[in-house]
Amino acid sequence: MPSSEIAINALSGLLSDEGERITRLWAKRLRAETYEVEVPGRDLRAPLRHLLDELVRLLEDRGEDAIRLWPEVVRSHGAFRYDQNFEPEDLTREFKSLQEVLLYVYARRNGGVIDADVADLVSELIWEADASAQASYARVLKTEEVRFREAAVMESVLNHVEVGILLAETDGMVSFASPPVSRLMGVPMRAVVGARATASLGPVLTQVNARHPTGEPFKVHDMPFLRALREKGPVRGVMMMVERPGGSDATLEMSATPVWEEDQGLAGVIQTFSDRTEAAVKTKALENAHDEVRRLQGQLLRRTRQQALGQLASGAAHALNNFLNVLRLRITLLQREYKPEHVEALDKTVRQIGELVARLQEFNVQRTEERLADVPVDQTVREALELARGELEQREHPVHAELELGFPWEVKVDAGFFRELIVNLLLSARDRMEGGGTLVVRTRPEGEGWLDLRLEDAGPPYAQDELARLFDPLRRDPGAPQFSLFLAVARSQVQRWGGELTVENRRDGSGASFIVRLPRVSDARAEVPGAPAPPPLAPGGVPRLMRPARRVLVVDDDLDNARMMAEVLGEEGYDVQVAHSPELALRIWEKQPFDAALLDAVMPEMTGWELARELRRRSPQTLLAIVTGMDVRGQNRASLAQVDAVFRKPIDVGALDDFLSRSRTEEELAEGAAPHDATH
Repeated sequence: MPSSEIAINALSGLLSDEGERITRLWAKRLRAETYEVEVPGRDLRAPLRHLLDELVRLLEDRGEDAIRLWPEVVRSHGAFRYDQNFEPEDLTREFKSLQEVLLYVYARRNGGVIDADVADLVSELIWEADASAQASYARVLKTEEVRFREAAVMESVLNHVEVGILLAETDGMVSFASPPVSRLMGVPMRAVVGARATASLGPVLTQVNARHPTGEPFKVHDMPFLRALREKGPVRGVMMMVERPGGSDATLEMSATPVWEEDQGLAGVIQTFSDRTEAAVKTKALENAHDEVRRLQGQLLRRTRQQALGQLASGAAHALNNFLNVLRLRITLLQREYKPEHVEALDKTVRQIGELVARLQEFNVQRTEERLADVPVDQTVREALELARGELEQREHPVHAELELGFPWEVKVDAGFFRELIVNLLLSARDRMEGGGTLVVRTRPEGEGWLDLRLEDAGPPYAQDELARLFDPLRRDPGAPQFSLFLAVARSQVQRWGGELTVENRRDGSGASFIVRLPRVSDARAEVPGAPAPPPLAPGGVPRLMRPARRVLVVDDDLDNARMMAEVLGEEGYDVQVAHSPELALRIWEKQPFDAALLDAVMPEMTGWELARELRRRSPQTLLAIVTGMDVRGQNRASLAQVDAVFRKPIDVGALDDFLSRSRTEEELAEGAAPHDATH
């Protein structure tokens, strides 16, 4: 069966079954649309039902010919509506209302789906009916007396024009206004026409709450036609906002043009009104969106710069302090063997450099304050993707994000920083995918109490040596520092939240995966208590006692630092052994525990804090100290509780000797004294 025949049968069945309902809805909508029209008897339903009955008969009897024959039935309806004081625009509203009702009832009947062929059939019938009724209406107008003909035609034209027209005399009296003026202003025509503007327009402007776009009240003398009368010239593009009945705002654009007599005398002014509400709303929305994008971009750039500078200062300080420590240890030996007065100045310089480094690290500590909260990961991923979507997809080779979420878990992070981290990872993946493609973002559980957020790009895989150096903020490879600096900042951020940021090549060789691993909220809440940690206990639950240390293990991946430390401590009478990695330190410790251990905080395989935790488990009463060039104020209390002191590089050898040779009483430990801080 042809599609047109199917559509005719469907519409015919709809009208047969739902005719009464369609008539009722049509009349109701028409009454709302033509509330200003005086209809004799107010009987709208009878003529409407007649039109629908004729349409059903034609569809059933004549099939496709109904499209051609139904306009002949409707033709007399135009003359009928003329007698009922309908305007031509009311006729158009009437048939447009029928179209809306037919499609609405059809959709309700068919589960919200409108067949395209049925929609086309309805549109064609309505268009033909409206044209036929309008032709009949116009024919009636032509039969009127000649003295009314021109006025009727002009009125019809003005009614169909969307622009309102107002005529003002030279004395400021409004002598004519087309119906759109009344609709646009939201006031009856009689409130505008027939009086001097200075007397009549003031109350009207107050009634509609007229104002300039800046919010200032719109005064009578601001009206363009009055300005045109004063200035004897055209006035263009005056914007006015009004409040229509119901509370909605409308934006109107007005222009005025003087009309001149043949003798160059001023005859009056024509002013036009145009509705610019939709354009104003769209413009405002675009401005707001543009402002929001600029704000977010500025916020992202500002925070990224602050964190990047802080990370750069911290990384540079760490590298510099390693060299300074070797220098200072050598100076200590020179002071004992050669003339001390010649090297005192060098020692003073070293201390000054150390103070400068400390100030650089202070810059890193004073970064933007975080506000930790329980943040839903999947929701944050979607928000970040919306922020980055334009940058991902509006390119010559777009990158499309594929989400594999579904774990409604939360992590304790700063919501803004976490969202920005995801945005930056998305944009970094985009930069790696120059030819476009699909970027997969997925969340999944990992281990007990952990959540993995993975971003799998389709860029080139990393070489193994590049993977090893990817998080080094001081790389000097072309194009690398900016990306590596960002990764170093991001990893430091995630570590402060108790997690880890890593990168690995995908197993199928199609790209790389950046993994953000964080503890879920249910587990994170139980980790670090708010109260200070109790003093570490020896086996049996008794606080461990500190005693003078003789055998000392120095653990540092920088061999120069480790050897010089051992040499200086050896000169002081300590039995010192060196381990250049945590793994070697644990093997040495397994053979024979030491009285004390000095641990570098930053090592590749395992941090000094992690090594301290393992050594504390094996030997609860051993003295443990962290030796670092980094600032330790970002460490949590659980890590600090594992050690007895923290020494900042460059090391004060005297303070270190005092620490190793002193003992602490059981009473001191019971008071919960904090680890000794030997930072300078």
